[in-house]
Amino acid sequence: MLHWNERFNEPGYAYGTSPNDFLTEVRHMITGTQVLSVGEGEGRNAVYLAQQGYQVTAVDSSSVGLGKAEALSRERDVSIQTIVADLADYDPCMGAWDGIVSIFCHLPSSVRIELHKKLVNALKPGGILVLEAYTPAQLDFKTGGPGQIDFFMTVQGLQQELSGLNFEIAREVEREIHEGRYHNGQSAVVQILARKP
Repeated sequence: MLHWNERFNEPGYAYGTSPNDFLTEVRHMITGTQVLSVGEGEGRNAVYLAQQGYQVTAVDSSSVGLGKAEALSRERDVSIQTIVADLADYDPCMGAWDGIVSIFCHLPSSVRIELHKKLVNALKPGGILVLEAYTPAQLDFKTGGPGQIDFFMTVQGLQQELSGLNFEIAREVEREIHEGRYHNGQSAVVQILARKP
């Protein structure tokens, strides 16, 4: 199992400092100001959202990653709130968020299924969940992502795990991704934009 503090201790930003492409494409769909980013790592997406005027809370298990996120936010002259937490135990608070962002937040299915239930409950009515993750087809590309099949996601699986949301975008696509050293090249991903009624 990858220890995220070790990866994030490497020089520079493992996944770069630019936001995720899918997030920038759909960000305008999030109305309201309160945004939660889970598995935020080194802060590239949280800082981007803060630059767009959102009040962002970034949660990750890696204190090293979130330390870099705070440094990036200072460098870009915005503020984010960071919480070091194991997502298996994290309580996102019911009905608290206008937007929840999960970008390449790969967890064992036992943890992910429970977290996704919590995230559905944590959205305000009208709130938006934005998710991008690798699908099992990513194993053929080897351009990033976890090595274990249990960590990958599909549209069908996510429609079950995020039951209670209305899916406005739900697609599996292949696309070029260039995010730092560890996400680089043709990739197989699932992209979700889902709204709480």
